[in-house]
Amino acid sequence: MKGRFMKEKERKIYIFDTTLRDGEQSPGASLTPDEKLKIAKQLERLNVDVIEAGFPASSPGEMRAIAMIAEAVRGPEICALSRMLAYDIDACRRALEKARRKRLHVFLATSQIHRQYKLKKDKGEILKMVSENIRAARKDFSKIEFSPEDASRTEPQFLAQVVQAAVAAGATSINIPDTVGYAVPQEFGDLIRFLIKKCPALGREVILSVHCHNDLGLAVANSLAAVLAGANQVECTVNGIGERAGNASLEEIAMAIDTRRDFVGCYTDIRLKEITKASRMVSHLTGMVVQPNKAIVGRNAFSHASGIHQDGVLKKRQTYEIIDPKRIGLSGNQLLLGKLSGRHAFNARVRKLGFRLTASEMAAAFQRFKQLADKKKYIFDEDIETLLQEGAGQVPEVWKLEHLSTTTETRKAPHAHLVLSFNGKKKDASSTGDGPIDACYKALEKIIDQSAKVTHFGIQSVTGGKDAQGEVVVKLSVQNREVTGRGTSTDIIEASVKAYLHAINKICAHLVSQEQGPTPV
Repeated sequence: MKGRFMKEKERKIYIFDTTLRDGEQSPGASLTPDEKLKIAKQLERLNVDVIEAGFPASSPGEMRAIAMIAEAVRGPEICALSRMLAYDIDACRRALEKARRKRLHVFLATSQIHRQYKLKKDKGEILKMVSENIRAARKDFSKIEFSPEDASRTEPQFLAQVVQAAVAAGATSINIPDTVGYAVPQEFGDLIRFLIKKCPALGREVILSVHCHNDLGLAVANSLAAVLAGANQVECTVNGIGERAGNASLEEIAMAIDTRRDFVGCYTDIRLKEITKASRMVSHLTGMVVQPNKAIVGRNAFSHASGIHQDGVLKKRQTYEIIDPKRIGLSGNQLLLGKLSGRHAFNARVRKLGFRLTASEMAAAFQRFKQLADKKKYIFDEDIETLLQEGAGQVPEVWKLEHLSTTTETRKAPHAHLVLSFNGKKKDASSTGDGPIDACYKALEKIIDQSAKVTHFGIQSVTGGKDAQGEVVVKLSVQNREVTGRGTSTDIIEASVKAYLHAINKICAHLVSQEQGPTPV
């Protein structure tokens, strides 16, 4: 087994991308010819070795798309899929006519269940079809890949016979598909070793490829087991898209080989910085959303929410990240601030935003942060800026909101009940109004025993999402003096009350500065 203890030269693993063929077979992932060409050009930038562009015999549109790719993409080999039929092989010839480098990919099912129920052919007939069709294709193609479909469920001895027949007929690549994702890694690795023993040219003069499906969630693991056993090509798709549960994921294969190069003793020529772009393009054009916890390209792959993890990453990134996110084209990781975040992550974000606070100011801001984190899932930079700005312009809370409740019913005036504290004493009042905010303001006026004219009232969202903070700005005219108050909360009614009280407390602070003492307005 190859690994860190082996001294032999590293092997190159060829990346055969089938996003545009097998990946497009994902339900709902159909692409137009122009969309396929756009993805093919990104795959060229990604530097895959082979692009399987499609199945030409399936439709005129597919034929046109493959021809467009063959003419426009000049780096990777362009491959087309064919059944063991003369019509299909000829369709591939026509579709790939303008390709600079081309490959024919023919397949034929070999497992007992497929022979009996799908093909209704015996072993002898299968061997004859393989030999005759590959020999016939040699006149048009110098590179031919053969796949014994459902290889992982085929009797090993018969599978070896089929592979030997294909190589003898002129196949330059042999692909061993785990068509229905049935294999487990040790079993699949053993199968690859068995085939190499029976046909020593595999993985040397003849490319030995694997194509694994993810029905049991083992596509990547099976592919890597095959690589360790001697395979030198992996067939995969961007984001792992494909029929049923999908294919082996290109980005996971590439990064596993790169990250554990010390163990696998192999490398790929993939340009890692193009991975994120490829993932996002394929997701956008196919409409196949990448799950947040998907390895390498999922939204959460380089995001840290735990305070312990955030602290470790800030001290040394490698404590909780085995891959530098910049290597795959990201700008960096994300520390998602929320209720699990600690002081270290919060303080680091405050400094990153350009604020310089004293120890006491930071402690107070952290307490406000924790209070907000109990109300919403994630705290964004805009939330923190608002918290800090509130703290910077903070005035003494002479009047403080203790409790707020509102009720609204059809065909009844909204009702509000407020409890405020003033010099340690609680006061409450209730009122109705034209709306819940109007009812709150009328209750406030009862408690404060002073009416104020609202000359301006504005609401805006501080951040996005359904749990976004709302900021309310209100201007009050009180005793011929206009004062502005601001309030933020995930509850817009609470934000409105806070804005009103902020303005009132500013007036109280002004009175204190005139040595009149804090009294009701």
